[in-house]
Amino acid sequence: MTPKLIGPPMVPGRPPLRFAGMSAVWRPRAALAAGGLAILCLATVVVGLGMGDYAISPARVIEVLFGGGSSLDRTVVLGSRLPRVVGGVIVGAALGIAGALTQSIARNALASPDVLGITEGASAMAVTIIVAGTVLGGGGYGAAAPTLSGVGIPLAAFAGALTVTAAIWLLAWRRGVDPFRLVLIGIAVSALLQAYIIYLMAASDLRDAAAARTWLSGSLSGASWSGLAAVALCVAVAMGLFGWMAFRLSVLQLGPATASALGGRVQLSQVALLLVAVALAASSVAAAGPIGFVAFVAPQLALRLAGVPSPPLATSAAAGAALVTVADVIARGIAPWELPVGIVTSAIGAPFLIHLLIRSNRRTTT
Repeated sequence: MTPKLIGPPMVPGRPPLRFAGMSAVWRPRAALAAGGLAILCLATVVVGLGMGDYAISPARVIEVLFGGGSSLDRTVVLGSRLPRVVGGVIVGAALGIAGALTQSIARNALASPDVLGITEGASAMAVTIIVAGTVLGGGGYGAAAPTLSGVGIPLAAFAGALTVTAAIWLLAWRRGVDPFRLVLIGIAVSALLQAYIIYLMAASDLRDAAAARTWLSGSLSGASWSGLAAVALCVAVAMGLFGWMAFRLSVLQLGPATASALGGRVQLSQVALLLVAVALAASSVAAAGPIGFVAFVAPQLALRLAGVPSPPLATSAAAGAALVTVADVIARGIAPWELPVGIVTSAIGAPFLIHLLIRSNRRTTT
């Protein structure tokens, strides 16, 4: 069943679409932005599949992806490099959607999972699992690595993210959630969790501390199909809920009072959407570590490219996927040794955060 244009336009010059009982405004600029970002992502995937000690040209990579190529090329591309680049796409999309949800719920560009402490909560619990054996006098992470990477770390990351989100939400609650209080409390909680992570690493042995440090940098080098299963499932479910989430977000953008007056269940919608964001952020952290600033930058990039008042979900997902895959290619090719992708995304995101703060300050002082 394909979307169909219907009736007179709800917005002049923008014909509506109807699909499976839902209607939406057709926004050509947003669709063009999402398509352009998706093309950039696919091009970067092809380049990334060819990078490494055994270099493969883009033409040969495409040949392998369509079932051809030599046996060596197929082994390298499909067996060794494909999980990494697919992981970058999935993790980036998850972070982009999560950031769009939290920023839209709080109606604040700073309210990304990185800033609110959601990512730190997932990281803190995951690091606890990694080094718990050493801190408690056991054998450390190494002996149980296969089990923990497939089950323990994803569950711990989700539990940590959910616990921290609930705590921040309750602390920010005062006859409703004030976006400014939410951001400030999130920053404070993030600082506390960072101190806890430093303590865990100081108390663990050298091997587990090194493993935790590498993981905390945000890296796709250890991506595997089993490790990507949870985040892939979360992204698939979130994409299936795009229509429902977009409708709820459009109502919430009117403000709590107006949304309630129109019959919207504001608190229930906020909690449901926040749970989706928590699942996406936690699963991406479990798969690749905390890749900084993607959830912050991707929705803002999508918003500016699409020319809409709030971050569009599909464009945010495409922006996140493109950002992570491009950053991974840069991380693998910019230095004599491979850098964690989180270092590159942080180098991109930190100046953007400073720019946003300066711009916001200028608006409030004029």
